[in-house]
Amino acid sequence: MTTDPMAEHGPWSSAALSLLREWDPDWVADCERMTRAAWQAGGLTPRVASLVALAVACASTALDGDGTRRHIAAALASGATRAEVLTVLKMAALLSIHTCSVGAPILLEEAKAAGLPEPVAPVPAPATPACEGLRAAGQWNSAWDPFYQLDPAWTDAFMATGGGIYLGGIEPKLAELLSIAFDASIRHLYAPGIRRHIRAALGHGATVAEVMGVLQICVAQGVQALNAGVPILAEALAHGTESARP
Repeated sequence: MTTDPMAEHGPWSSAALSLLREWDPDWVADCERMTRAAWQAGGLTPRVASLVALAVACASTALDGDGTRRHIAAALASGATRAEVLTVLKMAALLSIHTCSVGAPILLEEAKAAGLPEPVAPVPAPATPACEGLRAAGQWNSAWDPFYQLDPAWTDAFMATGGGIYLGGIEPKLAELLSIAFDASIRHLYAPGIRRHIRAALGHGATVAEVMGVLQICVAQGVQALNAGVPILAEALAHGTESARP
């Protein structure tokens, strides 16, 4: 079993890369060099680099099935455990909470502007043990206040779901590097989360170079545009829908 995370060309599909090497070898050589450098940046281990790449590919904002399959294989080949890979997938599923992080404050503001009464907690107040546990541990994020105000019971259910993710033994620094990847992906770019998780990663001992390495892997994932488009172009040319000229 290989331990080289670049054995499958990092973010590349082999079909797109083969065609590009034929059609535009000089350009793709530069692009491939950039992606390989990203996988090696910051001193990230092959295991961590593969898990970070998986985070970008499987995120609910991306849903790149081909990349998810490739990066899971690379992560396992580099020594990642099933629990670690599953943790990344769980984190990807819950990335969608940013719908409420962004939308709930706007809902409260617009409801106030429309003259609607401010939402009040139901009586009796629902039990919210997961939220209270986060507050007691100093881990509550004020960005969660608006949707807690709108629906505390639902918010507690979400926090209970999210809180269980880290019980699989993933180390805190890796969790923060993965969170940076989710939030800094070009398909997401959730700035409050990027800042929060960079700060936390540094607090857990990550180096500036490691964080930059995560950002570079996010950039390298842009070649998914080529993975998707180049084979389609080849099919169109083969069917004579466009000129076969270079």
